[in-house]
Amino acid sequence: MKQDAAGLLGPDGPLARQTPGFAPRLPQQQMAQAVEATLEAGGTLIVEAGTGTGKTFAYLIPALRAGARIMISTGTRHLQDQLFHQDLPVVRRALNSRVQAALLKGRSNYLCQYRLSAVEQEGRLNSREQATELRRIRIWANQTRRGDIAEITTVPETSPLWPRVTSTTDNCLGQRCAHLDDCFFAKARNEALAADVLVINHHLLFADMAMKETGFAELLPGVDAFILDEAHQLPEIASLFFGKSLSGRQLIELARDTVVEQARDAADFPLLRQRAEVVEPAVLTLRQALGAAERRALWREAAGQPVVQEAITGVIQALDALREALKEAAKRGKGLESCHRRGEELAQRLLLLTGENASPDQVRWFETRGRNFTLTQTPLDIAPLFQGRMAAQPGAWIFTSATLAVGQTFDHFAMRLGLQDYTGLRLDSPFDFARNTLLYHPPTLPDPGAPGYTAALLEAILPVLDASQGRAFLLFTSYRALREAAGRLAGRLTYPLLTQGEAPKTELLRQFRSLGNAVLLGTASFWEGVDVRGEALSCVIIDRLPFAAPNDPVVQARIESLRRRGEDPFLDYQLPQAVITLKQGAGRLIRDVNDRGVLVLGDPRLLSKFYGRVFLDSLPPMPKTRRLERVQAFFTTLLTTGCDPP
Repeated sequence: MKQDAAGLLGPDGPLARQTPGFAPRLPQQQMAQAVEATLEAGGTLIVEAGTGTGKTFAYLIPALRAGARIMISTGTRHLQDQLFHQDLPVVRRALNSRVQAALLKGRSNYLCQYRLSAVEQEGRLNSREQATELRRIRIWANQTRRGDIAEITTVPETSPLWPRVTSTTDNCLGQRCAHLDDCFFAKARNEALAADVLVINHHLLFADMAMKETGFAELLPGVDAFILDEAHQLPEIASLFFGKSLSGRQLIELARDTVVEQARDAADFPLLRQRAEVVEPAVLTLRQALGAAERRALWREAAGQPVVQEAITGVIQALDALREALKEAAKRGKGLESCHRRGEELAQRLLLLTGENASPDQVRWFETRGRNFTLTQTPLDIAPLFQGRMAAQPGAWIFTSATLAVGQTFDHFAMRLGLQDYTGLRLDSPFDFARNTLLYHPPTLPDPGAPGYTAALLEAILPVLDASQGRAFLLFTSYRALREAAGRLAGRLTYPLLTQGEAPKTELLRQFRSLGNAVLLGTASFWEGVDVRGEALSCVIIDRLPFAAPNDPVVQARIESLRRRGEDPFLDYQLPQAVITLKQGAGRLIRDVNDRGVLVLGDPRLLSKFYGRVFLDSLPPMPKTRRLERVQAFFTTLLTTGCDPP
């Protein structure tokens, strides 16, 4: 008799026989059964699988056995690589599966041969370091088979060269490119078309859904099922791709690419270069008009200012002049033809985002950061749009994450995506939180809105850090609080202090693991997708309940929209979102069956406000205390004996 997915994950299954360290887990088997049933019958399944469930194997086993064409999407490129290069091969070997699998990332993750050659021919580099990096990229380009820039570790992912030697939907020449036969992205896309199981990420999924990735839409019609991991990220990513945006950097890149192409194919047309060189100063003038400070705000807050209107007019005039010259030059070469097309598209987007006619179901906002700015139009409700895409792709839809439920229900997540007829399955973590963890609420802290709150919190946690001997994450809800904490803790800790922004995230995590007793300060990017197992991380401290800033332009507009519809913005939107975010942050503490540690939640509203119970009920069953002595006893027992804490 054919063994079902649950049996394959059982004590007598191939994973147990062939995979070192594999231990059967009932929640994993239950999830595998539910996924298998959904893949067979179709429909929609939502699964919250607590930390340690092993949800990846729970959906890979039935996916490889389904005999269907399946698309698996996850939250980040890092998780995508881990899924494809580590987890998938393990399951394929265990099942002796011949299913053909492929990995596909967005266009900008692959080296562009055309743009690499253009940079080499232009020869304009800003430093010797960039010249060295360019030589390394060329050596790698001559050796690589896939062209995935994640392969090359000798050039930092933050190098300014990467945008110049990779392409985007805006600047890709597509079928007109002379290097099409050697195009790494085209090869990856062709492999994807032939695959039974395709591994992508959410950004690429929604880029396709919004028809922003030219030529990629042909992948979806043949897909029978979607498995969406890290599904809690979907509503926000969908909002990004179902909207429209334009950055100053895009305009500047158009101008710079035009200069490169003019030198290559229209050297006798100096007017084109002159007009291109006017665009960048006009863009920088608009950036200055939006204010020196970095901010995110509703567009209406800036749109009425005369200096902003004047700067917008300057950009439009510079872009129009460039478009006029590009129209004449487009026939000179494929690169110039591409620049002409980009100029037309960017001009339309600029008028849409800065014009007077704003849609009531969209919010227009802007963000300034460094020398760049971004203008964005975001839909306030993506549920109808997402449901339209689901209706166009009937079959099985499986949504899974460690954090989807608020309390015991999926109502909030389902509402944001418009999911109605679905099966919900909530699986608790198999880890023994009752024995291996402690939840500490420091007493007598002031209200989080009080000016001295962060200082008071730091004084309260210093004894905790002494007891844990470092080995802690301090997770903050704002950069301001993080910077204040970094300043106040400098020189007061006997343990290494690592602060977000001092080095790339991957380097900070490497240092944290290798040091073994460090204290790491982080904000949003450290709340999820970070996996530190073992004693190096034995304490997670969260400064405040992670409510989204009410002055964030998108949050502000959604609150206003909900009020107009007679709904309660706090209960229906702000509270559920904060609960899911807190679950993500708390989930950093216990990542393995042998992990033990203390979670510190500083915000006194957990115990003083009615909604505190909603947060606490959504966390794993952890013993709670307000006594520092119990925290110290927990770590003393753990550090001196290695036995279970009291």
